[in-house]
Amino acid sequence: MAGYDCDVLVIGGGIVGLSTAHALRAARPGLRVTVLEKEPAPGRHQTGRNSGVIHSGVYYRPGSRKARFAVRGAAELLKFCAEHGIPHAVPGKLIVATEPSELPRLHELAQRARRNGVPVRELGTAQILQHEPAVRGIAALRVESTGQCDFAAVARELARLVTLRTNAEVVAVDRRRGRGVAVRTARGEVLRARALVNCAGLHSDRIARLAGDEPGLRIVPFRGEFYRLRPERAWLVRGLVYPVPDPAFPFLGVHLTAGPDGEVHIGPNAVPALAREGYDWRTVRARELADTVAYPGVWRMARRHWRYGAGEMHRSLSRRAFAAAVRRLLPEITEDDLLPDRAGVRAQAVLPDGTLADDFEFAEGPHTVHVLNAPSPAATACLPIGQEVAARLLASAPLD
Repeated sequence: MAGYDCDVLVIGGGIVGLSTAHALRAARPGLRVTVLEKEPAPGRHQTGRNSGVIHSGVYYRPGSRKARFAVRGAAELLKFCAEHGIPHAVPGKLIVATEPSELPRLHELAQRARRNGVPVRELGTAQILQHEPAVRGIAALRVESTGQCDFAAVARELARLVTLRTNAEVVAVDRRRGRGVAVRTARGEVLRARALVNCAGLHSDRIARLAGDEPGLRIVPFRGEFYRLRPERAWLVRGLVYPVPDPAFPFLGVHLTAGPDGEVHIGPNAVPALAREGYDWRTVRARELADTVAYPGVWRMARRHWRYGAGEMHRSLSRRAFAAAVRRLLPEITEDDLLPDRAGVRAQAVLPDGTLADDFEFAEGPHTVHVLNAPSPAATACLPIGQEVAARLLASAPLD
């Protein structure tokens, strides 16, 4: 493969791809790393379409990558924001049980948090009201270390520190063992490198196949729909309020987020998207939808979780049903209090047996590392994820 344009190509200019490029250059000064992003600017998808919460590491299985990287990543991200002048805050949050049936799960969550090294305080009804006078609950966990930042701003700052090429959608990958990789973009450009990192998020499984690797899973897009409170009702929520999550799912449920700008965002729910970048019901890409529907793991997942999915679908199609779900935490909410907000799409890896991948997933091939499952809390954990990917690549690929 004659001549290299750089040492490493990173596909994907979201916060994980940019963090990976940053980590590679920090670990090996002088390494030529180029990030390829198909959009006109970085962080346009999962990075820029979320509630801006820096997760503390409460929810994740002790010892898992999510648990370890979230705890470490939250501290590193807050430090990065402080050093680079990115607005951030640490308001803490409440995880609130509204029914007696949720109390065992809340207790288990407290134990899990402590095993992960995250301090939590258990609160009763009166203490909940001291933090959030309009929230109804019978018990709660107070997590002081939960933070907030603008992840898109973090991505922009990381992009300033690395080499980023925008409008560079990768459509073909030619990998040759012992020589390196070449990629072709939609504009016909060909770029050659000694190694490749796939941080393509919603398209990560597709890029893996272009490189000649079978990822053993499929990215299934789930749209998360948000509302925001009318400005005159924003006083109802002071901080961050979450329900007790269902441990069978990687989704945290509809929660309340008071942002630094004074707006209160409510959501998301989780419904199948009809395209990998399907931010509304009108966006349908037939080829992507057919690819999803043809995957046996999707049908096995649907058979297992159809009841949960039906409830999410109902809330997606009915603002009244969404408002009813929110009233479990915030009884004063009415349907008229909710204004549409922009949606996000979660890149969720589904295994062939219908299981939702529960942890961050990586895979390696010749001259290549793939990041195959990096949904929430990947933005929180972006710096440790980047360091992990950089270490894997430097240990396996000949870059000298």
